[in-house]
Amino acid sequence: MDPFRGLGLPRIPGLSELVDVLREQTEALAQLPRTMAELNTAVRELIAATRVATETVASAQRTAERLEGLVEELEEPVRALRPGLERVGRVLDDPVVDSVPDVLRTVTEDLLPLVHGLRQATDRVGSVAGLLRRRARPEDDAP
Repeated sequence: MDPFRGLGLPRIPGLSELVDVLREQTEALAQLPRTMAELNTAVRELIAATRVATETVASAQRTAERLEGLVEELEEPVRALRPGLERVGRVLDDPVVDSVPDVLRTVTEDLLPLVHGLRQATDRVGSVAGLLRRRARPEDDAP
């Protein structure tokens, strides 16, 4: 659209395009303060995010150093346990270990009642022996 149309001026080639470019540039300049404010806000948010990331990295570094110290502290004792753990592993791999629950069940079912019966018999024998001792005393006192 020619801005000078209707004014009676002759049309100048390229003037319309120049006016359009100047108008677009003016609009862009008018939006520049808002764009700069948004850019400034974005930079502040980036700085805050960078600060948080830096603190997080520092915290992770401290945690890694603590873990490294713990690993160094535990490494030697754990290595010292290795021969014993290997021996225990060989023992547990023995097929006899698989029979231990059955042996314990047999002991519980068969031997424990037998032991209980023996205790009862011992208690009865003790009671009988006590009765015999008491009866033997009055006879010893008689002339």
